[in-house]
Amino acid sequence: MATTTQKAPKLPVTVDKPTPYTFDLGLLLANDPNPVALPRTTDSAALESHLASVARDGAQVLINQLLTTCPISSTPAGVLLALPPQQTPLPREKPVPAPKAETKWSAFAKRRGIKPKTREQRRNQQYNEATGEFERKWGYKGANKAGQDDPIIEVNAQKEAQRAEGTSVRGDKRREIRERVKRNERRMRRNERNAAEGRK
Repeated sequence: MATTTQKAPKLPVTVDKPTPYTFDLGLLLANDPNPVALPRTTDSAALESHLASVARDGAQVLINQLLTTCPISSTPAGVLLALPPQQTPLPREKPVPAPKAETKWSAFAKRRGIKPKTREQRRNQQYNEATGEFERKWGYKGANKAGQDDPIIEVNAQKEAQRAEGTSVRGDKRREIRERVKRNERRMRRNERNAAEGRK
């Protein structure tokens, strides 16, 4: 028994409406000012069919407008259609962030032309020519702590005469690092206070 399948009829590519559409092709937007005449029926299938027809007309008229007004070019990547800039202003979800107050460091860096470090400069790795291996610049077993655990340390007689009581030559490097960290923390807190006062 042979079965025949009927193809759906082709819909027209032209759309006629009492009031013409308005477009914002940069956003692929077609505004239909005509009222939607919903069918007076409780059948949900008929309602869905009518809404699908309205949506189809909107998509068809948008495609027609794009193909007739936008420049089309053929490239190795394919056929491209260039959209114009958008005209409809869209509201932001959140307010525009307030500009941050300039800190003492940022003002100093701007005056001196100091730029932020690059990703390569921030890396905590460097090549040691003596060992032929990469090592840390700072932190655990960092290169800045080299010589702290050497069994023999050269002593400067002049520095030893001026050394404070209870300190040793082995602790000098550690004390210098701790003092530098504390000094940087004090400067950071002072800069934060200055920035907060400037905002007030």
